[in-house]
Amino acid sequence: MSTGTELTGVAGWAVDLMERLGGPGAGLVIALENLFPPLPSEVILPLAGFTASQGTFSLPGAIAWTTAGSVVGALVLYTLGAVFGAERFRAVWGKLPLVSLTDLDRTEAWFGRHGKKAIFFGRMIPIFRSLISIPAGIERMSIAIFTLLTLAGSLIWNTIFVVAGYQLGENWYLVEGYAGILQKIVIVVVAGAVIWFVVARVRSLRARNSR
Repeated sequence: MSTGTELTGVAGWAVDLMERLGGPGAGLVIALENLFPPLPSEVILPLAGFTASQGTFSLPGAIAWTTAGSVVGALVLYTLGAVFGAERFRAVWGKLPLVSLTDLDRTEAWFGRHGKKAIFFGRMIPIFRSLISIPAGIERMSIAIFTLLTLAGSLIWNTIFVVAGYQLGENWYLVEGYAGILQKIVIVVVAGAVIWFVVARVRSLRARNSR
């Protein structure tokens, strides 16, 4: 493949695997990305589109295989959550500082009401797109519904990035810059929410102890 620049690191490894295995290689890389979130889909998906533009496989093939990989990876994490189970999770949660089983009950109730939307839209949010599969497994969401929602959400997310990489060709890396901004926004929002929760909980505990 002629890229104009030598790809190294994760990008080089991903392209090498896709060139060797074709479409299934793209699916395998994305499945691994689901299991190991530090592997960034925002880099791998445009690379799959770029690799397709070089004739290694077709654009529809890139979308189909990466989406299949997303579903497989999500099902593995769902299974891990189901095997771990709600009882074990509650036991671990009960030992954590600053949280209570009441918090967990509220979270479970929220997931019961909004779990379907969380799975669908979670596929399009960096970081959460992998982790959201675990609570779905713990709560034993219908595996048919889980698979369908994962397929739909992943298809949208993957198509956007694969097509962008395909259209940009050797400039596929430009997608990473915009995706990186989105990821930073998510990290800032999550960090802010965690800080707010910790501060509010510490204040609540101090007020309770001072009575």
